[in-house]
Amino acid sequence: MSDVAISGAGIGGLVTALCLKHKGFNVKVFEADTEIRALGVGINIMPHASKLLIQLGLGPQLDALGVQTRCIEYRTKFGHLIQSDPRSIEAGFEAPQYSIHRGELQAMLASEVEKQLGNGSIKLGKPVVGFRQGDNTVAILFKDGSEFNIDLFIDATGLHSKIRKQMNPNEGPLCYEGTMMFRGAVETDAIGDGKTMVIAGDHDVKFVTYPISERARQSGCALTNWVAEVRHTEPRHINDADWGRGATLDFIKPFKDFVMHDMNLIEIMEKTEVVTEYPMVDRNPLSSWTKGNVALLGDAAHPMYPIGANGASQAILDAWSIAHCLSESPSTGGLQAYEIARLPATSKVVQSNREGGPEKVLDIAAARVTGPNDRIEDLISLKELKHVATSYQKIAGFEKNMPKLNNKK
Repeated sequence: MSDVAISGAGIGGLVTALCLKHKGFNVKVFEADTEIRALGVGINIMPHASKLLIQLGLGPQLDALGVQTRCIEYRTKFGHLIQSDPRSIEAGFEAPQYSIHRGELQAMLASEVEKQLGNGSIKLGKPVVGFRQGDNTVAILFKDGSEFNIDLFIDATGLHSKIRKQMNPNEGPLCYEGTMMFRGAVETDAIGDGKTMVIAGDHDVKFVTYPISERARQSGCALTNWVAEVRHTEPRHINDADWGRGATLDFIKPFKDFVMHDMNLIEIMEKTEVVTEYPMVDRNPLSSWTKGNVALLGDAAHPMYPIGANGASQAILDAWSIAHCLSESPSTGGLQAYEIARLPATSKVVQSNREGGPEKVLDIAAARVTGPNDRIEDLISLKELKHVATSYQKIAGFEKNMPKLNNKK
């Protein structure tokens, strides 16, 4: 088997390391930060991705940390329920959707990598700045001037990947959608059944909230993640987008018109101690993710708008795919097979997210609902709503018979 190095100890990189270990590879992970910190707030792991984590033996950890999402409720700003999109096993999926704190998930995965691959398998404080291709190996170049030679190199360093830039020096700037996103997490009383994601408003002003801690839910309260999106606002920090950048609540005014029966949006935001901002950005799909012995993965390969709660899940699907392809052909051929399998699929998700993905139903309702006394059922057909949901699930890969990891090494 070839030896593999991964840059980036985020979700994509760490799951890739576990998948490759499962297939019998020797793996090293290089991370720029000097420690694995529980940064960020909430993310979602969709059923098709959580199924793969469960096959890796991580089901008990996911159950302990994340909330099994019962459904996604799409609502108007007046509180009308437009559509309830179930995401549970009871709805027919083979695995749950998990709403979970990103930092806690990353820390759990890092612990698993250290346990399964051995202490020291994650090298901290090693920012990767480039690579140099050899005849049969690749030299990874670090910021401190050192190098590391390896058979195969996978870059999972995210949106600002220097490896992607080296492969595509003329790619140009990030694509800005026109929306600024503000977010935070705060302890609240349980909202509704404590297991539901709510997406309310429309494309111009939208509020998303969901619980991200199973421990909090078991205690009868909630660690509530929220995202407030405002379009047609002054763009800030587009080319150096960073989820850790702090923000004030000067964006809050449009949300004072929202009326939800089970939560006070303004109170949730005002109680939050740390609020961050991030522009809604992505990149145009590439024609290739590989160069010789090097491949891109996750946001380094296909950054997408956070619509449909699907970014982390696509990175997990990448991880499974690249491990499977390399087990069949542990060389450049395996990397190319991975690209063939995943590049067209993720390009479709990028494009669908640009068009609103499953959240199109919000704009359909906003165009027809004029006030709190309107009836959704009089204005939108169930057939129309179902078409939007099922179309996105197909594009995003919500298959109910995902292939299983081969237990043979």
